[in-house]
Amino acid sequence: MSLAQLFPYSVWECWWLAPVALIFDLWLGDPDLPWRHPVCAVGKLLDWLEAPARLFMRKNGPDAERQRGRFAGAVALAVLVGLTGVAAWGLVSLPVLGPLLALYLAWAGLALGSLLRTGQEVLRRVEHYDEPQAREALSWLVSRDTSSMDRPLMRKTLADTLSENLTDAFMAPFFWLLVGGPVAMWCYKAVSTTDSMWGYVTEKWRWLGFAGARGDDALAYVPARLSACAACLADRCAAICEQHLRFLPVRLRPVRRWQGRWPGFRVVARQAVGMPSPNSGWSMTVCAWLCGARMGGPSVYFGTLTPKPWLGPEQDEAAPWDSKRLLALCELLRYSALCGGLTLWLCFLVVSLPNF
Repeated sequence: MSLAQLFPYSVWECWWLAPVALIFDLWLGDPDLPWRHPVCAVGKLLDWLEAPARLFMRKNGPDAERQRGRFAGAVALAVLVGLTGVAAWGLVSLPVLGPLLALYLAWAGLALGSLLRTGQEVLRRVEHYDEPQAREALSWLVSRDTSSMDRPLMRKTLADTLSENLTDAFMAPFFWLLVGGPVAMWCYKAVSTTDSMWGYVTEKWRWLGFAGARGDDALAYVPARLSACAACLADRCAAICEQHLRFLPVRLRPVRRWQGRWPGFRVVARQAVGMPSPNSGWSMTVCAWLCGARMGGPSVYFGTLTPKPWLGPEQDEAAPWDSKRLLALCELLRYSALCGGLTLWLCFLVVSLPNF
């Protein structure tokens, strides 16, 4: 069996799938259909795998938990990725329905549009609801402890998670969609889901979640750097359009709503590599600079204070996060996905032209 048969509907043989999925995601959000989202099935399967994996980890006592837990986590991850990939391949290989199901899986695998809508709803609650209700709304999106956050910290935390997810919710799944179609995309989503559910450095998940966390780091390494490039490209495109398309009606004219500046790739790289994760800092750093406000900093996860560097301008140069700046960040992320995603698709398309 050839790679094209294993990974159907990649950009190498199906030029239209990725850009259509991108547009659907940004303008429509997640598919609103009678059945549950496919990622729920991936999460349920991972829940089912936890019990046997944990039983194997604890079989020989605490001294063996490190090795056995890492092994059990790796096996659970391999089973999850294999079953997810087989399911995706089976669906897109169906006669007649295959192209439609490929589009559905590609669309469902991207999550930035829905994330931005949810982020704007959380922002509305942070601005207008009582603080306990605002903290509860913020907890929909973040794993850190929100119980003692005031409104400025809630706004900054919302900015952190939205900008970090330019990689997780869009660029990484889109990259793997281009490389290997819906099958590769959903294999990546299985790894990403494992990292989201198990990849915590806590006593409960330290060993079982190791493989998922390292796997996600590896698969998102290139997309994270591409996310930084996408945000830079979006900033340049918005500035050019704002300058040269003034003849268009206001409703159709792209506007650069964010008020920060581009610091250069050396500054971005120097700040991004200081984060505990090798990938999260790239999109966060670029967005912090372009919005003119700081991100990162020490955060509380599961009752433990985790030291993180500050990203973006120095404190005396940075502005506070407010509603206007957060809405500008949402626009920046939407432009980044559109400009960066279509540019990356065009690059893949040029390389794949000999196959058509």
